[in-house]
Amino acid sequence: QKYDIEVVTASSKTKMETANDYNTTMGSDDATAINTASLVGETKFEVYTDIIFGLAFLLTTFVAAKRMMWSHKQGGDETRVVTAFYSLILLTSAMRAVWFLIPKKFMEPSYTPTAVMAYSKEDKWVGAFVSEILVSAGSLCLFSIFILILVYWADILKKYFFPGARRSKPMITFLTLVISLVVLELINAVLYLFQVYSSEGMILVNSILLASVSIACVCRITIFSNKFRTVLMTLGAINQVSTESQVKRIMWITVTGNVFFVTRALLEVIFALSLIIYWFKHGNVQDVLSHPIWDTYIWVKHLSEVAILCLMLYILQSRFSTQVAAGAGGREGYQQVPDTEEETQPIKTVDV
Repeated sequence: QKYDIEVVTASSKTKMETANDYNTTMGSDDATAINTASLVGETKFEVYTDIIFGLAFLLTTFVAAKRMMWSHKQGGDETRVVTAFYSLILLTSAMRAVWFLIPKKFMEPSYTPTAVMAYSKEDKWVGAFVSEILVSAGSLCLFSIFILILVYWADILKKYFFPGARRSKPMITFLTLVISLVVLELINAVLYLFQVYSSEGMILVNSILLASVSIACVCRITIFSNKFRTVLMTLGAINQVSTESQVKRIMWITVTGNVFFVTRALLEVIFALSLIIYWFKHGNVQDVLSHPIWDTYIWVKHLSEVAILCLMLYILQSRFSTQVAAGAGGREGYQQVPDTEEETQPIKTVDV
């Protein structure tokens, strides 16, 4: 039986209403065979959302690329670290821009996530897989920005609180942490390709991983920033040097970082719990991820990302503006914290 779907549609009902009528008539067993979400493409709001976020991330990509090239020309160990920050911002923005600006109809079965198994002939499993890889890679680059900050903070604090302790190279520690996260993402991708779970499983694993990293970053940022402010104020009092600008910069990073990671952790935890609870009740999660819910998730998640990237660009730019002004004013006696104990000399202040 055709159940006169064409007739119902002709009577001014939308495709979603048609699908709901069809599912009700056929019964729950047959209704599960129909991917209701695939009958509905992007809404106008979602099209505008993709364009707005795509252009926003594209703009930050250009700004980060310009700053990165300028920083690279400066030379020196310190500017190499700043160049690494700009590179991570560039990669994050570029991957997010690509993900938003490519129309979803060319990559995924529907705008909202649906259960797509690897090697499925009916669904666009390759596009869904590539889309999830783009999202995961962009998130890793974004989180790596703060991981790099925390690694260097930990190294400098260890130098002051444990002067005789052996310290590893900050960049090696950073690469070790990032590679560990990459390995976890690769395992997630392999499990999908071996059909252990569908694309819904990939989304769930990523949510749990990002929530865990967000909570860890909040704890570390709070602990390290408090210790760092203590060190800066102590050195400023001893050497009669103003460290106010550096303390403010740390406060900016601490507040913005914590707001971002707390928001991200709550978002991912709520998202993951919703998927798990709905999965145990219904055996799938495609119905829980309706267009309004998914649109809200996209806006909260990516609006916070745009905000944190712009703030990081502002903080890095203000940092260099301060240094250039200080250099032009003949700021004598200023030097960075040495990398080894053998290089230790009278310290005037700490550069952050």
